[in-house]
Amino acid sequence: MIKKIYPLLLVALSAVSSHAQQFKALLFTKTAGFHHTSIHEGVDGVRNLAARHNFTVDWQEDPSVFNEQRLKAFDVVIFLNTTGDILNAEQQTAFEKYIQSGKGWVGIHAAADTEYDWAWYTKLVGMMFYTHPAQQTAYLDVVNSNFPGLERFPKRMLWTDEWYEYQKPYKSDDLKFLITLDEKTYNPKTSKGNGMGDVHPIAWYHPYDGGRAFYTGLGHIGMVYSDQSFLDHLYGGIFWAATGKGVK
Repeated sequence: MIKKIYPLLLVALSAVSSHAQQFKALLFTKTAGFHHTSIHEGVDGVRNLAARHNFTVDWQEDPSVFNEQRLKAFDVVIFLNTTGDILNAEQQTAFEKYIQSGKGWVGIHAAADTEYDWAWYTKLVGMMFYTHPAQQTAYLDVVNSNFPGLERFPKRMLWTDEWYEYQKPYKSDDLKFLITLDEKTYNPKTSKGNGMGDVHPIAWYHPYDGGRAFYTGLGHIGMVYSDQSFLDHLYGGIFWAATGKGVK
């Protein structure tokens, strides 16, 4: 009898092992300001990445998940087009401790339009949203391809999105720019700004307060969440933020 059970046990253990997940991500999409209709496409996109790359994703809009005990279950927190004041003081403290414990954060597009009065979060993001012109097509330039997800991203690429101009100043010695925007290829002028000049970052990463932070300004238009170049770029950021791996 034991001889019959043993092979079955091995098969069961093999099945569990084959379905083990690399890491666990919290996908947070709460908005207290502008609500992007692309959030649902974004959720689908991240879920597809999880299925493709063997990680777990838990989608939440309830900020009560930001407590010390519940956050311990996650390796990375993803802010997908969040806006406004979305966490109270207790939840902010729990998230700070989470990053300080060595975990990661990923911000997509309007994550830079979130929690302006929280100085720690501003430093986590790196640069906060200031203004944007109408959606336009422009050229992106990869300035650092030594980062996961950018191996197949063209050095220069035509892209259509909503181009954020970010607030200044920023800590250029801290942020490691990955992709910049060529302002000569579109009209950056708005009633509030004239663009950022010769260096207009649109994606970056940096170690922060014991943990890791990755941000991409791409991701306003829903269709980008089915674009393979963007998905490679996004997963690279998620992978690095969750594991700390991938940078040579």
